[in-house]
Amino acid sequence: MTDPATRFEADLAALAFLADAGLDVIIGDTPVNRLAPPPAPEPVRPVAAGPVAATPAMPAEAGSEREAAAAAAPLAARCTSLAELRQALEGFEGLSIRETATQLVFADGNPEAKVMVVGEAPGRDEDRLGKPFVGESGKLLDRMLGAIGLDRTSVYITNTILWRPPGNRKPTPAEVDAMLPFLRRHIDLVAPKAMLLAGGSALSALFGFEARITRERGRWREYQAAHGTVPVLPLFHPAYLLRQPSLKREAWADMLAFRAKLDELGL
Repeated sequence: MTDPATRFEADLAALAFLADAGLDVIIGDTPVNRLAPPPAPEPVRPVAAGPVAATPAMPAEAGSEREAAAAAAPLAARCTSLAELRQALEGFEGLSIRETATQLVFADGNPEAKVMVVGEAPGRDEDRLGKPFVGESGKLLDRMLGAIGLDRTSVYITNTILWRPPGNRKPTPAEVDAMLPFLRRHIDLVAPKAMLLAGGSALSALFGFEARITRERGRWREYQAAHGTVPVLPLFHPAYLLRQPSLKREAWADMLAFRAKLDELGL
């Protein structure tokens, strides 16, 4: 017979698995067979002549995300400091990921730094602690930065998406569109002299194309910020390197190239 302590540990592990998979709330008491075919649609009945019926509203989530994207640009443009930007984001409504995330994950590091790192979105540890790159991938990022003489006192770190998507799924295009004005304003306020883009999502968002990081990593680009042209180097996301450790050689080459660029810029 299983003792209570062992049973409790097993139950806790099962709950942790479900939380990582995105099951954050219980929405019903009755099981639903989601593999069953949908019911047949009801036949369309002719509508008698008379006043035109109101058009059914779009799903609330779709409508709110469209509204959020439309409101983001002017809201971000009004921010004149990082404190104002954070306050604007804290009050920014419309994205459904806010409802499943624990908190806003704004940034970490030194806001006066001349090097900026932009990743994709918070994970479970980041969502819990409110800082980007604090889990296992964050530890690897710290080691990568340390290998070229940098740390969190000499860089500023943020993400493209600032709330954890449920189950750590990839952010949707609507979410990226809504957050992009805030990311651009974030960059303008920090005014970095060089940037690292960890993973393809930040590269896709900032440069407007569907980036494949396996092809784009190590290829320098130039980002036009309010304070001037910023050299940008895309590299593998540390979380990807944890799954594909054989690619660390390419990542090391990218970090050396970034160090050489910083030396060239006198940073």
